Amino acid sequence: MNNLFRAGIVAAALGATIASSASASLQVGSRLQVLWDDHVVDTSQTTASRLVHHPEYAGVALTHDEPWEGDGCDYHCIVPDRDEKGDFLRMYYNSCAIGCGWKDVRKRFAANSVRIGYAESRDGGVTWVKPELGIVNFKGSKKNNCILDSTSNEHGWDNFFVFKDTNPACPPDERYKGIGAFFATMNADGSAVMPAPGDPVVVESGGKKFDRGLWCFLSADGIHFRRGWLLTRAGAFDTLNVGFWDSVRGVYHLYLRGYHHVKEERNGDLTLRDVRHCESRDFKTWTEPVLLDFGPGAEDYSLYTNVIEPYFREPSIFIGFPSRYVQRKAWTANYDRLPSVEKRRWRMDHGHPRFGLTLTDCIFMFSRDGQRFFREEDAFMRPGPENGGNWVYGDCYPARTLVKTPSPFGEGGDDEISLYAFDRHWTGLASRLHRYRLRQDGFISRHATYAGQKVVTKPLVFTGHEMLVNFSTSARGRMFVTLRDEAGSVLRSVELFGDKVDRVVDFEESVQLSGFAGRAVTVEFDMSDADLYSFRFR
Repeated sequence: MNNLFRAGIVAAALGATIASSASASLQVGSRLQVLWDDHVVDTSQTTASRLVHHPEYAGVALTHDEPWEGDGCDYHCIVPDRDEKGDFLRMYYNSCAIGCGWKDVRKRFAANSVRIGYAESRDGGVTWVKPELGIVNFKGSKKNNCILDSTSNEHGWDNFFVFKDTNPACPPDERYKGIGAFFATMNADGSAVMPAPGDPVVVESGGKKFDRGLWCFLSADGIHFRRGWLLTRAGAFDTLNVGFWDSVRGVYHLYLRGYHHVKEERNGDLTLRDVRHCESRDFKTWTEPVLLDFGPGAEDYSLYTNVIEPYFREPSIFIGFPSRYVQRKAWTANYDRLPSVEKRRWRMDHGHPRFGLTLTDCIFMFSRDGQRFFREEDAFMRPGPENGGNWVYGDCYPARTLVKTPSPFGEGGDDEISLYAFDRHWTGLASRLHRYRLRQDGFISRHATYAGQKVVTKPLVFTGHEMLVNFSTSARGRMFVTLRDEAGSVLRSVELFGDKVDRVVDFEESVQLSGFAGRAVTVEFDMSDADLYSFRFR
């Protein structure tokens, strides 16, 4: 065998090995690679720690102080949109005062049932206005910002979710879809009943019979809605039930409220609120709702809301911020130390013990398939420093839909994420919607101390000729990026320092990054006093 023939065999074998390795590697293409879990991380070589980040307070965005509003304004839902004036944001929310919230609540607010309020923002979610719409009659006047009331749903409202349907097959007069519930039957403690197989479809309430279920509402303009059709009866629904079109997988998703029972729970609550998921191709025929899967060994506790959405930086990933419902067994001396103890006791005496005992916070979770979720157990949002309007049942209910807001630092600053949550629930005071700010991708980072640690990826295959990183260092901190393929080729970056959401990585060698595209490569990030949030190729 001559040397040339032997070399050809070796080259062919090496090429076949590389091709086989590439097909077995993670195919990341040019998609954003977040480091929130270990999906792309080689844990055997990675020494940088996971660091959970929390949103920073950015001020009051909206105060619910109109006569038809009050201390029960909640379940805010934001819909990005565009009209002849440009990009803007729509907001929908429950507009009401809570009857058992406080003895003089009716002196301050005159709402006698839940209405659906509407607001808009033209500056990326920093400021909001309540337009006078002239749709709903409130005490003889239509000068208000409400779009729906009990005349649109004779059994009242508990929530109303809206999304703009981007399915190309969606009819124009159904472009905006709302999701609302007829009230389910109630337990003695005021919570909704989770229907069991064989339960009656038609139930009776207040001397009237009605069809229990979750319904859709339809609109061509996002303001005027009409009732559509029944989506499902398999749920309790007394929270913000979320639906949307998944452009990546070509299906609709619905995440709704349910209940299940357990034999033991840390705080003694044996009836747990939960989140369930179903899918549809046409928004009419749905699969049976299934409990979210948090993996083996996950603690089972109540999750009250979900606000799940495709992440705008990588729509194949779904993120959510469920509120944890924490109901302790009995009053202890610690409750006497919490804010507004008189109001808390009044709610218990005139409503139900859980109206005083229950507290809520919020966690971060995400999914790569819509059903299996990674859940970070440390709270993403806590009730916060004690004041007259928090540490109550209703804290940390984030509005649905993250908003990309311009940097407060002016030209050159990266856009941020804005998210919103309200306070003063049950207090007799006007609810306030607060804005919080967070770095893009900034839920969890891989953190290196000054001594230095690293992140090493599993073998992956990318496309593109440029690499970007979302990172932050101190002035003396730094990061180096090294790519290695299985043939032994190495590409190393220059020293990187700074703080940027999408920093282009510059490499030392004359070899082009595009020469590594299509091969199985590992990427190593050597860091000192730095955080790495994500990376991608383009």
